[in-house]
Amino acid sequence: MKIVQGSKIGNQPWVFITENQRLNNPLVLIFANRYALENEEVLADIRTQFPYEHLVFGSTCGEIIGKEVTDNSIAVTAIEFEKSSFKIVTANVLDFNKKAKNLGKELFDKIPKSDLKHFFVLSEGSFVNGSSLIEGIENKLYPNLSITGGLCGDDDRFEKTLASYKDNPKEGEVVLIGFYGNSLEISFASFGGWLPFGPERKVTRAKSNILFEIDDQPALDLYKKYLGEKASKLPQASLLYPLNVTPEGTTEPVVRTILKINENNNSMILAGDVPVNSRVQLMMAAVDGIVAGAERAAELAMKNRKTEPQLAILVSCIGRKLVLNQRVEEEIEQVQEILGNHTAICGFYSYGEIAPFNDTANCQLHNQTMTLTLISE
Repeated sequence: MKIVQGSKIGNQPWVFITENQRLNNPLVLIFANRYALENEEVLADIRTQFPYEHLVFGSTCGEIIGKEVTDNSIAVTAIEFEKSSFKIVTANVLDFNKKAKNLGKELFDKIPKSDLKHFFVLSEGSFVNGSSLIEGIENKLYPNLSITGGLCGDDDRFEKTLASYKDNPKEGEVVLIGFYGNSLEISFASFGGWLPFGPERKVTRAKSNILFEIDDQPALDLYKKYLGEKASKLPQASLLYPLNVTPEGTTEPVVRTILKINENNNSMILAGDVPVNSRVQLMMAAVDGIVAGAERAAELAMKNRKTEPQLAILVSCIGRKLVLNQRVEEEIEQVQEILGNHTAICGFYSYGEIAPFNDTANCQLHNQTMTLTLISE
């Protein structure tokens, strides 16, 4: 595997943290601020600097390259696979009336299956139901075939997100990358570090990812009561106080971030499903807990690996970035300390992370976690 990594902030020149060598038919991951991906001159510059076919674009809440976290930038990682291969398919959720499950099924049906080892999903993040998207992809999933990925971001603006393959980035796009070959070793993990607080309550009315009532009370009213003065800053304030959701009949909770609120019916739109009868609690975090969570995710991803990872794709939640603030790079440094200095690191801050629960094959949408995908061949 050969890897070239470069980044650019504003009008400054490109900076490469690896040798800027010519690659053969690489997969090129381009994580960037949404405003940059709307700029035709910026896109032309990227295509000039990386004159390859397989360009995958995604907007972010912050870019990860090496040990650095940058804002308002472009972070590019080009990967040449020497013993394995990849295929990419796309679909747009707007063509499916925002029915993400149907889109997920379509993507799975379109992608070749022979020697398929792993899926990485890069999805629009502003209105897609991540849980339904995963359910659609997993509908016919083979044993031992795993899924990781993330939802694109738009800083804390929550206006729109962009993604694409080959084409210029657009709204509603979902990109599915399939990795192929027996030589590949891919491991993954996801961990948070947030703590629940306050009383545990019950979801009494919800539909898919729209939460209407908790304990028979309007969900938004109850949430605002807990936030107090910070309620005026919703939905951004919810990034610091997500919901811990434990669906009925399960013991593994998932964390849910609130993407949008509806004042007219006192409801909240979450990044993933909130089934009726789920138990919910508010969550909060401290810097040390978040950093320790990233370290734990790296430990879990490295557990039982046979080879040292050559590439690590990190997807961390914007809520973590807001809590860490000036110390945000500490979670990346903790990850690299566990992985070793020979592992190339790339990734982004997101509106949601996609990974199985640790030690299980079942994939879930997570919020407020550090999720790692480690690849070697």
